[in-house]
Amino acid sequence: MRTRPTLKQRRRLADPIQEHIAFDQTASSVAIAGHPLHAMMVAFPITLAFCAFAADALYWWTGDLFWPRVALWSAGVGFVIGILAGIVGTLELLIVPGIRIRSASWTHFILAVMLLSLLGANWIIRWDDAVSAVLPWGILMSAITAGMTAITGWHGGKLVFDYQIGTQNDHSDPP
Repeated sequence: MRTRPTLKQRRRLADPIQEHIAFDQTASSVAIAGHPLHAMMVAFPITLAFCAFAADALYWWTGDLFWPRVALWSAGVGFVIGILAGIVGTLELLIVPGIRIRSASWTHFILAVMLLSLLGANWIIRWDDAVSAVLPWGILMSAITAGMTAITGWHGGKLVFDYQIGTQNDHSDPP
């Protein structure tokens, strides 16, 4: 038969992060009509990173010179929009106390910076000659970038769906 922990034991077992006054303050500060900008913007670089990998694979399969240009533009536009989404995400991280206090938010930040570095490198290696850049380095870089996108996106989704990061706690639907 177990006994209930004493008050002293409960204080010792308590998580200081969860007991912090800012823990539940996770509503987005950078939003339009209650919709967080970071969550809306990241869909584009995520999609474009996978498009670059798909375009490289289609070039490898078909030999059509159209696909290296698609990969070049996918990597470039994905990088530029990713930088914008990263700026918005960094603002959220630094402004909102309930986001800033969690280590998982900082992990997502570090993964996203690494991902943007890979996406930018993928764009740069294609800049001069998109066709010759595909094999072997372009497709390898695209595959690594797609994998890193999956990991970073999964982690960001976990922040939103499991920890309610960026959601509005006090949001009410219009009448």
